[in-house]
Amino acid sequence: MVWWGPKIMKSHEPLEMKRIMMAYNFGCVFLSFYIVKECVLCGYMAGYRVQCQPVTYSYDEWEMRIAKAMWWFYFSKCIEMLDTFFFIVRKKNSQLSFLHVYHHSSMFLLWWIGVKWVAGGQSWFGAMMNSFVHFIMYSYYFLAACGPAFHKYLWWKKYLTQLQLTQFGIGFVHCCQSLYFDCDFPKWMHYALLVYATSITSLFLNFYIHAYIKRERLPKLESMTCMRASAQGDANGNISGSVKTACNGDTKDSVVNNGHIENKKSK
Repeated sequence: MVWWGPKIMKSHEPLEMKRIMMAYNFGCVFLSFYIVKECVLCGYMAGYRVQCQPVTYSYDEWEMRIAKAMWWFYFSKCIEMLDTFFFIVRKKNSQLSFLHVYHHSSMFLLWWIGVKWVAGGQSWFGAMMNSFVHFIMYSYYFLAACGPAFHKYLWWKKYLTQLQLTQFGIGFVHCCQSLYFDCDFPKWMHYALLVYATSITSLFLNFYIHAYIKRERLPKLESMTCMRASAQGDANGNISGSVKTACNGDTKDSVVNNGHIENKKSK
């Protein structure tokens, strides 16, 4: 899709996908809520522990419901590849970053392994936590897709990224303590998870540093405004306050729609 999609769209106009994206994001919110609800309820009824929980391969009602929720979590990673599809058909190819493609493709493969062999036990915690984060994340995307009237409620994008980083940290600690206490769970999966967690955390940290600390990922319109202002400043080099805001990397007048920064004033 990443290889052929942009080539196909090159000779076509970008598609307007507002209603479809609203429905898609709302569906992801609902599915994430269902997975969290099932993991919390069934984990409690099955007596699950966060510290060390082996997989129980039985037909117990609660274990089967956990396995079902885990399957839906795995399959949601296939559904979420539509994020990439929407970028392509809307010709937002700059959003097809290595982080985006690596994360979406690898999660689908990793959780196929998880559901195939360990649909429960220690893997239950990671699926529950990630679904909670995605419930919040796709709620944000849904509001962003609703249009400019809702953009004033989207000031918390930075904190969403912080929540994702916190999730990775908790998952890393959860994996390490499982190895420390020698839990009855495949060790090779733990070591593979640690390697993956290190890679994905590094990529998200890199994004966070560039976007919110170095302020390097400005919307194109704001960057152009900054350059024009630099060229048109008065003899003393004074620039208006609104332009200074853009030049300092303040994206408060921008929103993110499924990972794409868009300027409200351009709507």
